[in-house]
Amino acid sequence: MFEINKKTLRNLFLLIAAGIILYWILHDTERVGVVYGVVKGIFSPFVLGAGLAFVLNVPMRAFEGLLKKIKRQQLRRLIAVVLTFIALLLVVAMVFWLLIPQLIVTVNSLIPALQTFFTNAQVFVTDILNKNPQLMDWVIANTNFENFDVAVFAEKMLSVFSSSVSTIVGGAFSAISIVFGGVVDFVIALVFSIYALFQKETLARQGRKLLYAFLPEKASDHIVRILRLSNSTFSNFLSGQCVEVCILGGLFAIAMAIFKMPYIPLISILIAVTAFIPIVGAFIGCIVGAFLIFVNDPLQAVIFVAMFLVIQQVENNLIYPRVVGTSIGLNGMWVLVAVAVGGELFGVAGMFLMIPVASVIYTLLREVTNKRLNGMQIDPEKLKDQPPELRSHFKEKQKINKAKRQKRRFERIAKRAEKN
Repeated sequence: MFEINKKTLRNLFLLIAAGIILYWILHDTERVGVVYGVVKGIFSPFVLGAGLAFVLNVPMRAFEGLLKKIKRQQLRRLIAVVLTFIALLLVVAMVFWLLIPQLIVTVNSLIPALQTFFTNAQVFVTDILNKNPQLMDWVIANTNFENFDVAVFAEKMLSVFSSSVSTIVGGAFSAISIVFGGVVDFVIALVFSIYALFQKETLARQGRKLLYAFLPEKASDHIVRILRLSNSTFSNFLSGQCVEVCILGGLFAIAMAIFKMPYIPLISILIAVTAFIPIVGAFIGCIVGAFLIFVNDPLQAVIFVAMFLVIQQVENNLIYPRVVGTSIGLNGMWVLVAVAVGGELFGVAGMFLMIPVASVIYTLLREVTNKRLNGMQIDPEKLKDQPPELRSHFKEKQKINKAKRQKRRFERIAKRAEKN
């Protein structure tokens, strides 16, 4: 019999509330979008701060391990946080210290190189037109400047500019407000991350109290275990990703030095930074690097692209699966699948986040599968890398029927022989 009690009424109320919310989401998408934008604007600094604290917690734990001799926990935590931010600032400063002089040198050398490139291109096009009169006639026939009026063109440009002044001013104020809001959000996120780093044990304890207070104990145990597994997986992923980009940048610097290519520090650092996007991020650095080298020497640009493809194959098939994939428990095939799925669903952020998420899912699925198999009576030989040939009743029946047909055929042949 269906018994109405306090628990049943609560579940019924939650079910009705969920149905109402789902109906509202599906039938009033515009207002839902507005509400989502407001909620996102309120909580985005805190989400960013939590993510920043999670990332900075990895080096902070390493510094705390080095400061074990300091007995006072608060003092050890303070020194570790300060050292973490100093290390972060040093890394950023080192990147800018290497990039800015190279950018200045690159721009100074790129301007005359571009002038020479366009001059050579103009000479090349002119030479082709002079050698092909038919092509020259076609160009002249399809570029008619006889009806071009400079005064009318200037008047139209002036009217377009005057009508666009208000739009430009409004866009400028909007851009300034967006930049100011972004700076304020970043400052709030930074302060929140510092508080989170100092009080991470307290926050974890409060979160566990909420779980055990409002959820069954068994469900809370599973959630806590999954969160701890996610924490260790994400930490290992970040550590492995940092090691991988350093190796990749070093490989490009050495290879470019061997082939005596220009802009070695700029291109190698650019490829290393963009390589934080797993598997495909380095292609962005390849495109920029190939363009810079192409302006200086087109043949070296072709060599650079070929060199990039070779190093990328080595990195994708050997370095990345072993350094990052091994640290999170995924092999190269599943890393590639995670990057493809994450990029398709959530873009660049999805590529970066889907790998540790896939590792957590892979670990949990493996545990559930092994637990189910241990409770089932399945021949262990069937679960080996090369299982024995499984018996198929269909194939056995086919063999029996074939043997019967052959037997009947031989009997008919024997009867014909007896009659003859």
